[in-house]
Amino acid sequence: MNLAQLLARAARTDPDRPAIFSGAAPVASYRDWEDRSARLAGALRDAGLEPGDRVVLFLRNHPRYLEVLLGAWWAGLVVVPVNAKLHPNEAQWIIDNAQARWAFVTADVAPGPFDGLERQIDVETPAYGALLQALAAPMVERAPDDVAWLFYTSGTTGRPKGVMLTHRNLMTMGLTYFVDVDPIAPQDAIVYAAPMSHGAGIYAIPHLMAGARHVVPASGGVEPEELFALARKAGPLSMFAAPTIVKRLVDHAEAHGETGEGFKTIVYGGAPMYAADIERALRVMGPRFVQIYGQGETPMVGTALSRAHLADTAHPRHAARIASVGVAQTPVQVRVADSAGQDLPAGEVGEVLVRGDTVMAGYWRNPEATAAAVRDGWLWTGDMGALDADGFLTLKDRSKDLIISGGSNIYPREVEEVLLTAPGLAEVAVVGAPDPEWGEVVVAFVVPQKGTALEAAALDAHCLAQIARFKRPKRYEIVDVLPKNNYGKVLKTELRRRLVGG
Repeated sequence: MNLAQLLARAARTDPDRPAIFSGAAPVASYRDWEDRSARLAGALRDAGLEPGDRVVLFLRNHPRYLEVLLGAWWAGLVVVPVNAKLHPNEAQWIIDNAQARWAFVTADVAPGPFDGLERQIDVETPAYGALLQALAAPMVERAPDDVAWLFYTSGTTGRPKGVMLTHRNLMTMGLTYFVDVDPIAPQDAIVYAAPMSHGAGIYAIPHLMAGARHVVPASGGVEPEELFALARKAGPLSMFAAPTIVKRLVDHAEAHGETGEGFKTIVYGGAPMYAADIERALRVMGPRFVQIYGQGETPMVGTALSRAHLADTAHPRHAARIASVGVAQTPVQVRVADSAGQDLPAGEVGEVLVRGDTVMAGYWRNPEATAAAVRDGWLWTGDMGALDADGFLTLKDRSKDLIISGGSNIYPREVEEVLLTAPGLAEVAVVGAPDPEWGEVVVAFVVPQKGTALEAAALDAHCLAQIARFKRPKRYEIVDVLPKNNYGKVLKTELRRRLVGG
């Protein structure tokens, strides 16, 4: 089982179908894509790279990303995708830890050479073009449990860990997309606006399965005006987006009278999407959204909240469902357990566990972390949540974000959901601050909407009208922005550090 077989199949079935686009302009058919990837594989093999060797991709979203990705798999190699927003020092640490032999880069992302590599190739230089002059290599056969993708976690609380994802993991993920997320037709297109090193790039797999089109925006990133224009010109367009990206798209649509014409499906995940935000997105852009919950350790596959569930406003529990992350996707089991691994009754909060063919093979060169995360085949996600009687999972928080105040458990997300419905508030993050009497007290960092002045008394009254008194914030810190990592996730560790320091 080699994921590159998907490219060979698509090229054989419909070789002249346009496959890769830069903006709205086609740059490669499926035949071209296969030829370039097979030639690149030939060059890699001629250079002495062996099956299982690691190759780093540290470049901005680029049409050549896809041919390098599939070329590496064609040669039997392991791809190490690195977020283009990382500092070169962070990328160097990953290169060293992965024991990578080669790296493919763009100069804007990697301005200088990295240590420890045999070769570093800028995909926009003649040196890369020279690799494509090699003879096409036969595809290297790989076992289903061989590693294909070595994904490094965001590392917000320390050094990132390398998640080993196999050909089976990613093949299962791709097939699951059709069942639990969205059917794909050959005339459909996926646009890579979010980093191709993460979920957006992984979704190349199901779209390759369907022989669909792959569009890299000319900007290489999230420019709402560009994306709406692309949707109208190159749609039906699908994309993966973190909630922060969804918010930017909805803000643009609302400000410019856009309806979302040309967008087929926007899959969102990777961070909490608050109920108020998705309700607004549906109101402004219509039923184009699907939510997924997964982790790097079970890529894009955990639960899904379907278009139908989001649209079923007549359901008596619709309000609860829209705030959930949906039901278990087809190839996995999801349960909520206590610290001993015992299942908890419906409605009770515990740690979310996932088991199935998408769960990682383990952490690279880290057997201790692997043993802690995967026990008896179950991935302990570190996320706290509750299942209802219908199987819908509602996330509360990461286990480390739980606030215990006066012996009572307080889940920051519950408080954040309430605060986001307050007038004039744009963003919020709730954390616990040490307190000698209560152990911890609730503190809310709030970002006002432009031109709005927030008052702590009004926010407090808003909370008291909707949640228990003990859950309400004891302090409100009004800030211009919330600290976030390169993937748009709020750095609550930084907020807690501010409170301790101040």
